[in-house]
Amino acid sequence: MNSFGRIFRISIFGESHGESVGIVIDGCPAGLSLTVEDFLPDLERRKGGTQKGTTPRQEEDLPVFRSGLFNDKTTGAPIAIFFENKNVRSSDYEKQRAIPRPGHADFVAKAKAGGFEDYRGSGHFSGRLTVALVAAGVIAKKLLGQVQVATKILEIGGEGDLEKGLQKAIDNKDSIGGIIECRVNDLPVGLGEPFFDSAESLLSHIVFAIPAVRGIEFGTGFAAAKMFGSGHNDAIEDMLGKTTTNHAGGVVGGLTNGNELVFRIAIKPTSSTPREQRTLNWETEKVETVSVKGRHDLCIALRVPVVLEAVTAIVLADLLILEQKIKRVL
Repeated sequence: MNSFGRIFRISIFGESHGESVGIVIDGCPAGLSLTVEDFLPDLERRKGGTQKGTTPRQEEDLPVFRSGLFNDKTTGAPIAIFFENKNVRSSDYEKQRAIPRPGHADFVAKAKAGGFEDYRGSGHFSGRLTVALVAAGVIAKKLLGQVQVATKILEIGGEGDLEKGLQKAIDNKDSIGGIIECRVNDLPVGLGEPFFDSAESLLSHIVFAIPAVRGIEFGTGFAAAKMFGSGHNDAIEDMLGKTTTNHAGGVVGGLTNGNELVFRIAIKPTSSTPREQRTLNWETEKVETVSVKGRHDLCIALRVPVVLEAVTAIVLADLLILEQKIKRVL
């Protein structure tokens, strides 16, 4: 399925080299002020070609609203947003049709769709669709009010010096990954459910919709496995639930506990790399050497922070509406 959420629900559509990509947002309360200008800062942060190490492909990324808005206010009806694809070079992918790229969805997509998939630029599997997630995130952030979502790249290629990490990939003529941290403040106590819809479960679910995510950890994360319980437990200081430490990362028993929500995600190196690799040619059924051509990010992690903010805000907006912390009508 291509939908997510219970009340604040999103449905994503489109392909990298198709006519457009976009998103339908259902469950947004009526009366929220919304203009094209609200979207521009975050959409600009996601764009390629604006910083070293990102794809040279550039799109206007101006949102086109098809429904759900009237006089710059949401109506309570589903909001449909389109983004046109104008800067495409589909011929790059014709040349490698017979060769599924290592690390990409080419092989599994063909198997699932029986050969009817749109393979140009990875089609529906492409990171191009994250522009739609960012758009939904803009709306979700406005609904969050005083709740602030912030992200930061902690390292690239294992280096805290991001420029140094990026240079490692440039020197090796290869791609590289990174780690991004997300922090959210001013969340109320009690968002989420004990088991399948825990705050961590929902966030993890949507985080893995971001292409190239390979892992997620909350609070102390995997380091908790090396600690004693007495050292990992967060002592509660007051009736608001404030804790002395925050090893739990703001979630206990599947519910937010009123402390800062803290989690990190691991982004793999871009699969498309000019370095020669071995892969199967499914026409000859023989393994051969391939070098991936085209316009690709050297480091996907550089463009992920705003996408991570967006998907986090989408989950939190849904949870806040479920707990009636956001009014259905503003």
